[in-house]
Parts: sequence; structure tokens; C-alpha cells
Amino acid sequence: MNGHDGTSPAPRVVVVGMGSEYRRDDGAGPAVADRVAELFDGVANLGPIADPLDLLGLWDGAELAVVIDAVHSGAEPGTVQLIEVGTAPEGESGGVPAGTTSTHGIGLAGVLRLARAVGNAPKRVVVVGIEGDDFGQGTGLSPAVDRAVPHAARHVMKLIQEVE
Repeated sequence: MNGHDGTSPAPRVVVVGMGSEYRRDDGAGPAVADRVAELFDGVANLGPIADPLDLLGLWDGAELAVVIDAVHSGAEPGTVQLIEVGTAPEGESGGVPAGTTSTHGIGLAGVLRLARAVGNAPKRVVVVGIEGDDFGQGTGLSPAVDRAVPHAARHVMKLIQEVE
């Protein structure tokens, strides 16, 4: 984990792989984040992270935070969605489409609101969601999610290039 330790300047871009490689498709986020961090110098890979609250203190002051996570939205397994978080009016879902939930049960939008309240939020947060299929115990991604990893990584790289 290459997190921000509070003594060095905040990274301009952070990628966060939410999830656990031991719950099959839940490992999609860390798989994408690892791939992206290998390709870009200066990008901090903060994952894997299981709870969005763990982001507090790690993503502080970043220009862009890209959170990659497996989702359940009813879409075809392997579908990649980009969701700008924090763009909805107060009290709404924070830009996360209705019916799309993290496998972790805690809203990322709520964590972002908390970070903003204490003045430590990243300037922009984008979720790259990959529709999961199998969240059972074990390692290895389902075939559809495994095929989606390079596609999701390309989306993350485009977002990073907008900042650089």
C-alpha cells in the first residue's frame, strides 16, 4: 500500500481498489488499481480497502481520487460504469445511480461529505464500477469481470491523463 503518510505532499492522483481478492469478483477493484499504479509514476495506490471510511486521511488533498469497486446494479456482469461522486444535491445519492450499491454497504458519498466537512476531501472523486457476478468465498474473478479489468483500467488511465 502506497498511502499518504501526512509528512509528504499529497499525491495529485490516488487510485483506490475497494474489495477483497478472497471474495471472487469483489477483487476487481484491487486488480484494476494495481494494474494502473504499475503504469503511472506518481499515482498513489491506496488499496486494497474494505471500508470507505478508511479513505479518511489517505486521500486528503488529492486532485483526483478514482475508486474502483465491484457493484450490483442489475447490469450485465462485466459492465463498467463511471460515476462522478458528490455531484447530486445534498441528501441525494451523491451521484451514485439508484440501485447501484457497493458490496461494502457504506456510502462513499457519505464519506466524501464527511471529508469535505473537515476540509480534507479530494477535489474530484470518480467511481469506476464493475458489475460483479460471483461474490462467494474464494480467489479469482469470474470470466466476465476478468475481461472487464483492462477496459476499466483504460477508463482510469483516461481520468488520470486529464489531471496530468
